[in-house]
Amino acid sequence: MTDLPTDLTRATAAVLAEALASKTISSVELTQAHLDRIEAVDGAVHAYLHVDHEGALAAARGIDDRRSSREALGVLAGVPIAVKDVMATRGLPTTCGSKMLEGWIPPYDATVVTKLREAGLPILGKTNMDEFAMGSSTEHSAYGPSHNPWDLERIPGGSGGGSSSVLASFQSPLATGTDTGGSIRQPAAVTATVGTKPTYGGVSRYGLVALASSLDQAGPCGRTVLDTALLHAVMGGHDPMDSTSIDAPVPAVVEAARRADVKGLRIGVVKELGGEGYQAGVRSRFEESVQLLVDLGAEVVEVSCPNFEYALAAYYLILPSEASSNLAKFDAMRYGMRVLPEGVDAPSAEQVMSATRDAGFGPEVKRRIILGTYALSSGYYDAYYGSAQKVRTLIAQDFDAAFGQVDVLVSPTAPTTAFKLGDKLDDPMAMYLNDIATIPANLAGVPGMSLPSGLAEEDGLPVGFQILAPAMQDDRLYAVGAALEGALTDRWGGPILDGIPDLPSAGAAGSSNAKGA
Repeated sequence: MTDLPTDLTRATAAVLAEALASKTISSVELTQAHLDRIEAVDGAVHAYLHVDHEGALAAARGIDDRRSSREALGVLAGVPIAVKDVMATRGLPTTCGSKMLEGWIPPYDATVVTKLREAGLPILGKTNMDEFAMGSSTEHSAYGPSHNPWDLERIPGGSGGGSSSVLASFQSPLATGTDTGGSIRQPAAVTATVGTKPTYGGVSRYGLVALASSLDQAGPCGRTVLDTALLHAVMGGHDPMDSTSIDAPVPAVVEAARRADVKGLRIGVVKELGGEGYQAGVRSRFEESVQLLVDLGAEVVEVSCPNFEYALAAYYLILPSEASSNLAKFDAMRYGMRVLPEGVDAPSAEQVMSATRDAGFGPEVKRRIILGTYALSSGYYDAYYGSAQKVRTLIAQDFDAAFGQVDVLVSPTAPTTAFKLGDKLDDPMAMYLNDIATIPANLAGVPGMSLPSGLAEEDGLPVGFQILAPAMQDDRLYAVGAALEGALTDRWGGPILDGIPDLPSAGAAGSSNAKGA
């Protein structure tokens, strides 16, 4: 068994799973260590919106009891996890980072959460996010931004910045995320963690509060490729509650991560996902990683996907259109907040709805609803939404042509390292450009992974390396990712995350969203 560090929060999920299976540690001990870490540092990071102290410890005690009775348990049983606040959790608040759902406690679990509970992972709490998953920085959370543990004045990515920052600050060994245009991969890139967007339909969307139904995909987040694979295996699989769920076995992601072999693989460097607009340090780390893959026995060729140039524009018509439809249900009539208009004695349903949506939605959500409603309106549907769907088909065809030549595609995950909080908040287009390399995978439904490739020379901040594979070939991500991770660990003299600065011990973190038991 791999040596267990004195500080349990610094161990990988795979190492912790071995220690739990051998009864070297208990799940209660491990869960309490992470709850103590949360209390110590989350005041500075603000990664959690809600921490379930009692529920996590109760779940941990239950796993310890089952292990003592020699019950057969899953590989990750007893390893705690953090859950993005877009996933319904029975008995725990689910707000999607929005005032609209403040205080809402679902009566049911999302399928992903059900799978986590059945596999024996104690849920530490719910992580912060951009409101209704709209954003690339977590600055659009109604409850305040999360902070990047590498530099607390910088963003941890978005929309899943809470999940990436809990990992990078060692407040949880594992986390869940959702990826609509890069919301798992881009946060992973800027925090030196690992995140995977599975094939669309490979992980159930039942119980996820929808942003754009044809793009949303839940996925695993971890600190290593193997940890992420272990969580992927738990989360994945067919779900009859989700009509888009693929009725097929989960790809052999854990076996691929353990194999970590790229010999003989053809790896395509996407011409359109690099060059102008990409930070120099991002480009140099990417080129070094590509050379490491060559050294490991892979063949690297340049591949052109010409329609990727239009992916950003198509995405920002398709996503707002679907979002405007999905968010119509927040109408003050069925659930969520309700605000009565001022100065109106007997307001109509339309007036109540208008007042509620004005108070409940933040500026970015309003912006996208307006854009989507316009794109779907009479006279503009074919010109905007219809044209964007045609571009989406062309992008899928580019992927098909590329995968006819190579086994996987690679690119930088994001064009820059983490920017400072506030730098792009008033410039939506600059914010949207952060997803330029990740969006194509969502439009085509193919799987993608980001893993850390080093630190940029200019600022010493993490850089992400993206791997894309054909649909239902998610295992290729893990084979290539684990091989590259091993080579990078050797190059950097240890895991890149080992270089993260110490965080201030800020005491228990309060938040406007009732953090606590």
